[in-house]
Amino acid sequence: MRATERDQRRRPARNLQALLAAALWALSAPNASAAEPPPARIIVQGNQRIDAETVRSYFRATPDGRYDSAALDAALKGLIATELFDRVKIDRAGDAVVVHLVEARVVARVVFEGNKKIKDEDLAAVVQSKAREPLQRATLQADVGRIMEAYRHVGHIDVRVVPEIIDRGKDSVDLVFTITEGAKMTVRQINFVGNHVFGKRQLAAVISTSVTNVLSFLTHADVYDPDRLAADQDQLRRYYFNHGYADISIANARAEYDPSIQGFVLTFAMDEGQAYHFGSIDLKSHIPEVDPERLRARIAAHAGATFDDSLVDRSTEALALDLAKLGFPFAHVVPHTNRNAEVRRIDLSFVIDQGPRSYVERIDIHGNTRTKDYVIRREFDIAEGDAYNQTLVDRAQRRLKDLNYFKGVKITTRPGSMSDRVVLDVDVADQSSGDFSISGGYSTTDGWLGEIKLGDRNFQGTGTAVQTSVSYGQYSRGFDASVSEPHLLDSRATGGAELFAKQSFANSYQSYGSDSYGANFALTTPLNEQTGVQWRYSLSNQDVTLSPPSSGATVSLPIQQAAAAGPAWVSAIGSTTTYSTLDNSKSPTNGINSQLREDLAGLGGDVRFLRTTEDARYYKSLGGDLVGMIRAQGGYVSGWGGQQVPLLNSFFGGPSMVRGFAPDGFGPRDLTSGSTMDNVGGSMYWATTAELQSGIPGVPDEYGLKASAFVDAGSVFGYAGPTTFGTQTVNVAKSNILRSSIGVGLTWGSPFGALTVNYALPVTKAAYDVTQPFNFTASPF
Repeated sequence: MRATERDQRRRPARNLQALLAAALWALSAPNASAAEPPPARIIVQGNQRIDAETVRSYFRATPDGRYDSAALDAALKGLIATELFDRVKIDRAGDAVVVHLVEARVVARVVFEGNKKIKDEDLAAVVQSKAREPLQRATLQADVGRIMEAYRHVGHIDVRVVPEIIDRGKDSVDLVFTITEGAKMTVRQINFVGNHVFGKRQLAAVISTSVTNVLSFLTHADVYDPDRLAADQDQLRRYYFNHGYADISIANARAEYDPSIQGFVLTFAMDEGQAYHFGSIDLKSHIPEVDPERLRARIAAHAGATFDDSLVDRSTEALALDLAKLGFPFAHVVPHTNRNAEVRRIDLSFVIDQGPRSYVERIDIHGNTRTKDYVIRREFDIAEGDAYNQTLVDRAQRRLKDLNYFKGVKITTRPGSMSDRVVLDVDVADQSSGDFSISGGYSTTDGWLGEIKLGDRNFQGTGTAVQTSVSYGQYSRGFDASVSEPHLLDSRATGGAELFAKQSFANSYQSYGSDSYGANFALTTPLNEQTGVQWRYSLSNQDVTLSPPSSGATVSLPIQQAAAAGPAWVSAIGSTTTYSTLDNSKSPTNGINSQLREDLAGLGGDVRFLRTTEDARYYKSLGGDLVGMIRAQGGYVSGWGGQQVPLLNSFFGGPSMVRGFAPDGFGPRDLTSGSTMDNVGGSMYWATTAELQSGIPGVPDEYGLKASAFVDAGSVFGYAGPTTFGTQTVNVAKSNILRSSIGVGLTWGSPFGALTVNYALPVTKAAYDVTQPFNFTASPF
C-alpha cells in the first residue's frame, strides 16, 4: 500500500482526535463572559477627613473593568496633585487595589514673628499657605521665597525666613514664619556715564529709583530693587528712542554696595549714538481686501521729524484698531525700519499681514490682593472669545502700568485647550494707593496755610478715586470733597463730582473778601492718546464781603456795588480741551501742553457771562540739563443778556501772569482819590513767558532743586463795569499797558508739590501798579 493511501486513511482519525480534544477543553474552560475578571475592588485606608468615594473617583478602569499599571499610575499622580495627602501608596492584594493614605495636616494658624517693616496682613496676602487648608511642604518652601521677595522690594536684601511647624494635635498645626529682617539696603548714589545729550537731572527724572533723602521714608524710591533697576534701564532706553537716539546702548546697570556710605551705588553706562530723523514712511498690505491708502491717516509719524519710537508704537496700535473695525481682527501690523547712519535717517515701513487665527480662551489674573478683577479687565480692548491681537495686549499692559495701582505688571501667553486658543496670564502686584498728609505752607498771596488731606486713588480696589481736604489759613479757609470714577458706564469716560466751600479775607492787596460754596460735575472723554475733553457743570453761590479799611479810606465804589448786590448763584456749563505731548508731566523737558477752557453761565442762576481762556506751554531740551520753556496765555470774558460780568469772575493781573507784580498788582484800577484804589478786574488779558531751566551745579540731584531765569510780559485790560454810581464818578485806569519783568527763580520739587522762590524786577509798568519783586509759593509739604 502506498504512503499516500495510508495518510488518507489516517487523516480522519487525526481530525477526530482534534475535535475530541477541543470539546474536552471547551467543557473544562469557563465560557467567554466568565473569562473576564470581575471589576477589582478599591480599598481605601488611612483616610479620616477625605471621603473614600472621593479617592476612588481618581481611578479609571479599562473597558474590561481592570486597573492596569497605567491606570494606577495616573490615579497616584492625581491624588498627589490634590496636595491633600502627605503620602500616597497603591498596592495590589489579590483582586483588590489597596490605597494607603496619610492625610496632610490642617493649618490652624499662619503666624509671622520678627517682622516690623511689613505688616502681618501684607505678608498674609503674599503667602499661599492659609488657615484651614492642608499643610503642603512644597507650598511652605515657596512661601519662604515669596516672603524674601516681598522684603527685597522694600530694600531688605539679607532677610532670613525660618518656617516652623508646631503640632497642636488632632492633625492640626500652627505655621510660624520667623523673620530676621536685617538692615535696609538703600541707594546712596546714582551715576550716569557717557551721557552728553541729556544731563544728569533729566535722566534722573526718567527713572523711578532715587537717592536717599529726608523724604525717602514717604516715597520708598531709594530702595535697592534689582527688578526696579532693570525697569529703570528700560525706561532710559525708551527715553532716548523717543528723542531720536535709535543707536542708544545702555550696558547692564551696575549696582555695587559701598560700605563707606552704607548703601548701593548705581551706575548706568551708555553710548548715546547720534540723533535720527524720519525718512520715507510707507504702508503696505499683504491682504488684498485692505487698501493701505485708507489707513495712511492713522500714521502719527511724519517724514523729516525727529525720530520718535513712541509715534511708531502709537501708529501700530491705531492701524491694528482700524483693521479690527474693518473686519480683519487677525491682521497684525509690523513696523520695519531701515537705518541710514550716514544721513541720520530712518525709513519706516508698516506691513499689514494676515496673522494666525487664534482666540483668547481666558484672561487669568494673578497677584491682585486688593484691586478687583474687573478693574484690570476693563483696561483690555479684547475679552474672552475675541480674536487674539498682540498689539492690543501690549496696549493693555501699558494702560495697567499707567494706572499707578501696581508695583509691577506683566502679561504673558500660554497655549489653551485647543491649538487655536491662547490663555493670557496677567501678573500684577498691588501697591499702596492711599494718601494722608497733615501739611503746612506759606505764600505771599495766601499767607500761612495749614491743610489736612485724606484720599485714595484706588478706593477699596474699585479704581474709584476719592479725596477730602480741609485748609485753614491766614487769609483763606476751605473744604473740598471729590470723587472720580474712571470707565463710567463701561466707557473710556471719567465721571467726577466735587463739593467745595472757600472763604477769603481782606488783605494788604485787596479791601474785600469773598465767600463761595457749591458743586462741580465733570465728564472727561479721551479723544486719543494726546487729546481729551472735559465737559463740566457747576453750581456755586458767591458773595463779596467787606471789612472796614484799616487806612480810613473809602472802599472803591465798584467793590461796594459788588458787595451790595449780595450773594449770587452761578450756574454754568463748560468744557476744557487738553492737548499734551509732554515727555514727563512732573518735570517736562520736551513737548507741548495746551488747555482751552470755556464757560457759559446763565443756564439758571443769577448771572450771565461767557468766559474763554487758553494756556499753552512748549518745552524743549537744549542739551545737558538745560531746558527751554515758552508759555502763552490769554482770556476774554463778556456778559450777555444785558448783564455785566461779576467782580469775582473778572481777570486780575498778578504773579501768575507776570512775576515781579503783587497779587491783583496790575490791571484796571480805581484811582479815585480817597478810595482804597482796588483792582476792579478786566475783561481781557494776555501774558507770555520765556524761561530757561537747569539743575544747579554742585548740588546733588536728590535734593530736587532747579534754577530758572525768565522774562515775563503781559497785561490785563478792558474794564466793562460802570464808572458812574449815582452822583459819584470813579476814575478807572483800564488801558492795555505792557507789563514786563526779568528775574530768576529756585524750585524744589518735593513729593507733595513744588516750592518756588522767584525774584523779578519789573521792566515796564503803569505808575499805579503794585510791584512785589520777591514771591514765594509753596504747595503743602
